[in-house]
Amino acid sequence: MEENTNTVSKNFIEQLIDKDLEEGVYDHVQTRFPPEPNGYLHIGHAKSILLNSGLAKEYNGKFNLRFDDTNPTKEKIEFVESIKKDVEWLGADWEDRLFFASNYFDQMYECALKLIRKGKAYVCDLTADQIREYRGTLTEPGKESPYRNRSVEENLALFEEMKAGKCEDGARVLRAKIDMASPNINMRDPIIYRVAHMTHHNTGNKWCIYPMYDFAHPIEDAIEHVTHSICTLEFEDHRPLYDWVVQECEFEMPPRQIEFAKLYLKNVVTGKRYIKRLVEDGIVDGWDDPRLVSISGLRRRGYTPEAIKMFVDLCGVSKSQSTVDMAMLEYCIREDLKMKKPRMMAVLDPIKVVIDNYPEGQVEYFDVPNNLENESLGSRKVPFSRELYIEREDFMEIPPKKYFRLFPGNEVRLMNAYFVKCESIEKDADGNVTLIHCTYDPETRSGSGFTGRKVKGTIHWVAASTAKKVTVRLYENIVDEEKGMFAEDGTLNLNPRSLVTCESYVEPALAEAAPEDRFQFVRNGYFCVDNKDSAPGEPVFNRIVSLKSSFKLPTA
Repeated sequence: MEENTNTVSKNFIEQLIDKDLEEGVYDHVQTRFPPEPNGYLHIGHAKSILLNSGLAKEYNGKFNLRFDDTNPTKEKIEFVESIKKDVEWLGADWEDRLFFASNYFDQMYECALKLIRKGKAYVCDLTADQIREYRGTLTEPGKESPYRNRSVEENLALFEEMKAGKCEDGARVLRAKIDMASPNINMRDPIIYRVAHMTHHNTGNKWCIYPMYDFAHPIEDAIEHVTHSICTLEFEDHRPLYDWVVQECEFEMPPRQIEFAKLYLKNVVTGKRYIKRLVEDGIVDGWDDPRLVSISGLRRRGYTPEAIKMFVDLCGVSKSQSTVDMAMLEYCIREDLKMKKPRMMAVLDPIKVVIDNYPEGQVEYFDVPNNLENESLGSRKVPFSRELYIEREDFMEIPPKKYFRLFPGNEVRLMNAYFVKCESIEKDADGNVTLIHCTYDPETRSGSGFTGRKVKGTIHWVAASTAKKVTVRLYENIVDEEKGMFAEDGTLNLNPRSLVTCESYVEPALAEAAPEDRFQFVRNGYFCVDNKDSAPGEPVFNRIVSLKSSFKLPTA
């Protein structure tokens, strides 16, 4: 009997966790997602959320959501609420473990006092520029601060003055006493506390000193019993300081920091600084604009948690930086929706057709399958009448070769309905076609078994008498991909066609669609009801993605 050698390939983080559990370093797995509430989350954060929550689930562990709110200058409650909503939408369950770093300020202060008493921290009066000058370079060691050897008693007194509000912003800092000659600049007596007289969104005016991220973060992890602190590669050089803090603060079972590569998308705006500028300049409709890859923007556009998870899984987890094309994310949403959603008829750029020999006032209903690839979605009744709308591009007065849609004298099938033949047209004063006159053949009714002749073209339509007029938004990348991301002056190269709005007609069943309902519009792509601008009975449709792409999954 052959041995089954099929094994699930594990990424390097899973391999490290397996080793820690086997060697008894930890007896459980606890992860966290620690966003700073200074903006909305984007697709890169989705990778971290799904990775951390996924590891907790895989190892039957726990996942924390913690706000790293140690910098009151940029933080808002609005961002806190948006982040909670996004993390929950992605399916990451923090259960009852919602934490704020600011709730640990008392413990962080005690840790700072402990370091001072151990001779491992000191109050420094150098200015920011002087500290930078004393730090040295990548090739030259730093110089010790003249305040480095203050006594424990003096440091305790000065730090208490800082806490009591007796120092101006920037006048003094508390620094860790490590090694000014370390080859790692992060270890050259880093600042661990600063003075900042600001109101904090959570603690109000209780504090006028705030811990630095590199000091606060390992303490937060340790307090919450996080075992594996998963972060991105730019923190790799900070890991020795992370380890120093949890060791010198004498935490039992200290957490382990592991770094992985960020998710980079080609020609896509993810930086908070650039998104903030787009929002403040009114170029986009807030942080949740569907042209952005903020998680709330992707949700509003119509992306699903399942598609984002598929995308993150395809990108994988590694130590090497790489850039992914947006086409891969678009592939994932098509794959997720194609079997789940009904295929409806919508005419985005309408032109009217009159079937001259069809009885006036008559309305008949056709049985139309909701999804040809998924019979379980059933069918619906679609009304048909004498006057219709078709896509303007489905008619040409003088067609090129191999154009099989409607033109004078040609016959096509109206999808799920009849054959119609173009008999004549009407134009406006500028020569634009405004009305198409057709005749229909009653024998060609769809489903009647008619085989008398064939046509090469089939086009979709909506009945004018029952159609619902709606707003449809067509999106492209907000960046002009031909010019590249940035102009010479560092500003974004904006795409003037990133948003095109159409007044369109849809079949009546779509009139009652609810926010975030998704559909395939025949030949036009996948669409979602906007969750911000829609009203009951007045849906606004955002195109999530077109139907086809040249993107192919890379082969192994």
